[in-house]
Amino acid sequence: MPVTPTVHYNMGGIPCNYHGEVVTLKDGNPDTVVPGLFAVGEAACVSVHGANRLGSNSLIDLVVFGRATGFRLAELIKPNSKHGAINTEADEKALSRLDHYRNAKGAAPTAEIRLNMQHTMQKHCAVFRDTELLREGQGKIDNVYATIQDIGITDRSLIFNTDLIETLELDNMLPQAVVTMHSAANRKESRGAHMHEDHPDRDDANWMKHTITWFDKGAVTIDYRPVHEYTLTDEAEYVKPKARVY
Repeated sequence: MPVTPTVHYNMGGIPCNYHGEVVTLKDGNPDTVVPGLFAVGEAACVSVHGANRLGSNSLIDLVVFGRATGFRLAELIKPNSKHGAINTEADEKALSRLDHYRNAKGAAPTAEIRLNMQHTMQKHCAVFRDTELLREGQGKIDNVYATIQDIGITDRSLIFNTDLIETLELDNMLPQAVVTMHSAANRKESRGAHMHEDHPDRDDANWMKHTITWFDKGAVTIDYRPVHEYTLTDEAEYVKPKARVY
């Protein structure tokens, strides 16, 4: 079947291979390719910056893997090939989501839920964290997520409806906040921007692995995929991780 590519930019943390193809854990294989789905830039988690990963500096990811993705798409997509069959179930799901929020008549305004999410993340999941703070944050962010069931908007129009747009954006952000909080509470070490004050040292023996999460109606499932401690060329050596100091 011809591939219909979807390329995501600037979302953060999606595991990919060196072609830019998104990979996932399936049947014990952590590098199972998701057909037709690509990620480039800060959307991807290809770990090429090492200890020198500066905030918002994803130039290597953009240039190298953007180019690699282009070459890979040229291999997969044949000239004059037809699109695959339309997934009507996905279309109906997207439209029903839109209608659900456009007609939401609950008591909680979007801005109120978003503010509660922001305050919870800022207080309980900032750079410096501890066990008690994260445990409390898990309960609070779960409660914030539950309030979206009672969300309400006032603009029912389909043109320039910023109320609806902000609600859909919140529906995208809240699950990310939930899995971030749960993943941080689960990782009993300090690494990178995750400074766990009860576990101040990096623990490579137990935590040298990527956290991957699944989110389903408020429930978070956590698993892992390995960190590849090798390069794809003999011209460069693997750079071992170093401690991040503050």
